[in-house]
Amino acid sequence: MVEDDVQLKKFQKELSAGTVSLALLAVLARAGEPLYGYLIAKELERVGEGVLSGKQSALYPVLRNLEGAGLLESHVEPSSSGPPRRYYRINDRGLQVLAQWRQAWQATRDSVDSVLEGVPQ
Repeated sequence: MVEDDVQLKKFQKELSAGTVSLALLAVLARAGEPLYGYLIAKELERVGEGVLSGKQSALYPVLRNLEGAGLLESHVEPSSSGPPRRYYRINDRGLQVLAQWRQAWQATRDSVDSVLEGVPQ
């Protein structure tokens, strides 16, 4: 049974790694305003029903990669309750890529759902 748990965790980690960028872009597109890391993580946890939640620190490399790819913009603002915060917002290119990724996700999801159909639970 322990081996089953290990395999499930491994599968969840691999699945999450492939969907976090899509989910982050979607959260920022839904927000309609710049968000900093903690708020992004909380929103991801809330709308994702905890499935995509994880370590907040793991989001920052993905956010940096998305920004480096020209899909996000960021700026730093001082915070009255701690260190300065980096706010991220999705840009027009990010919205275009999000639309493409969403179509790819839906096609993949539909295909996998078709394969799983009829498999006993």
